[in-house]
Amino acid sequence: MQAETRQTAAATLTRSLGLLDSTMIVVGSMVGSGIFIVSADIARLVQSPGLFLVVWLVTGFMTVVGALCYGELAAAMPAAGGQYVYLREALGPLWGFLYGWTQLLVIQTATIAAVAIAFAKFTGVLVPWFSSASWLWEIGTFGPYALWFGELGPYRVGLNQQNLLAILSIVALTWVNLRGLHTGALVQNIFTLTKMGALVGVIALGFLFATDSALTANFGRFWGSGADAAGPDADWAGVVTLIAVAMVGSLFAADAWNNVTFVAGEVKEPERTLPRSLALGTGLVIAIYLLANLAYLCVLPLAGARDGATVLDRGIQFAAEDRVATAVAEVAFGPAGGVIMALAVMISTFGCNNGLILAGARIYYAMARDRLFFAGVGALNSNLSPAPALLVQGAWASLLCLSGTYGQLLDFLIFSVMLFYILTIGGIFVLRRTRPEMARPYKTWGYPVLPAVYIVMALFIEIQLLRYKPQYTWPGLLIVLLGMPVYWVWKKATAK
Repeated sequence: MQAETRQTAAATLTRSLGLLDSTMIVVGSMVGSGIFIVSADIARLVQSPGLFLVVWLVTGFMTVVGALCYGELAAAMPAAGGQYVYLREALGPLWGFLYGWTQLLVIQTATIAAVAIAFAKFTGVLVPWFSSASWLWEIGTFGPYALWFGELGPYRVGLNQQNLLAILSIVALTWVNLRGLHTGALVQNIFTLTKMGALVGVIALGFLFATDSALTANFGRFWGSGADAAGPDADWAGVVTLIAVAMVGSLFAADAWNNVTFVAGEVKEPERTLPRSLALGTGLVIAIYLLANLAYLCVLPLAGARDGATVLDRGIQFAAEDRVATAVAEVAFGPAGGVIMALAVMISTFGCNNGLILAGARIYYAMARDRLFFAGVGALNSNLSPAPALLVQGAWASLLCLSGTYGQLLDFLIFSVMLFYILTIGGIFVLRRTRPEMARPYKTWGYPVLPAVYIVMALFIEIQLLRYKPQYTWPGLLIVLLGMPVYWVWKKATAK
């Protein structure tokens, strides 16, 4: 009976997304504001152009391998909810619930909030009225709170003009997706193609306006600029650890490729389309990211010069507000470059949030159909969109915009994300053993070596984050664990 219910739930959704639509969801969900910003923090950590590129190469390898692994699960179980379904079937309903719980509480909604704030922040470059300093309703400042793993806060809570625009953008995109899958997919395709064009433009600027100072500083001492982190006498265990810790930013920039699995119940020929879209989408984005960072190194020296608190030469490390792509554009066009890049990031973040909002709601819809969330959230509107799920997601993401916590939430987001990636890819091994009869139209390329390599690498990163960034990792782990008593209470209440 339960299997019949799940099939009926999936059948109520229309399969109308083709290969282009699915690939655009992968690409559009991955490319937000991260690629324009996170390179500055990575550069400050690694202090070496060579290691800077290695961080992005390792991130790219893990992302593509993860996508190839998910292709097997997506082709075998092409149902709404995607990764939630894989965890439920491989490890049991508790693990599916914990994933959905964390997605709603932090991963998906905090990402939506942060991307919306990034959209509003760059809009403020063009329209200064949208400022985080102009408060319409300030509730107060809470924290900081000293806990055993570190300090949380302070959190400045209230409504300012910047997060007002962020909330309005979430409301607008939620409304777009309430109009139906076709409308949401059309908006996704337009914005994704536009922002990929903008990134190609950044890459072209990097190679056309390469500076002698940057080329000499970055490629003259490729492995040693700054701290000689990877010199001949380097402690390679320390170097590998440094790379793992520095990957937080790049992993965030390359994350959300799994969002296409959430809409698997609405993909045409999912057995073929989903594995292809995952491989094509992640491969394309990683190639663009590597070229973009190479372009940054061609225009800006990695290490900026400082005299005390005064920045003499910003370079990549000290780009104003970490906006590395803007600094590249300003080399080419002067002050007008800042305006051009503000427009590019606005387009990128708006399109990214459309993909996140479109896909994320399908998780809560699937949970509701399994009686692991409020039953009403499992309903569809007249446009065959999961309207209650979209509204719940939009409301919580908007509250996170007000809370002042979205930035801090994102700091420990990657730990939770990686934890569920490890569990899901581990589920491939479990299902191969427990359900050998399962139809697998596509099988993971390189199995069992590549999935095992991914798990080992991801576990190493998780351990290093626990060691060196406990204030960012423990909160994420605690949110996951908090879902366990919630699950048992929910199951008991549902049984009654």
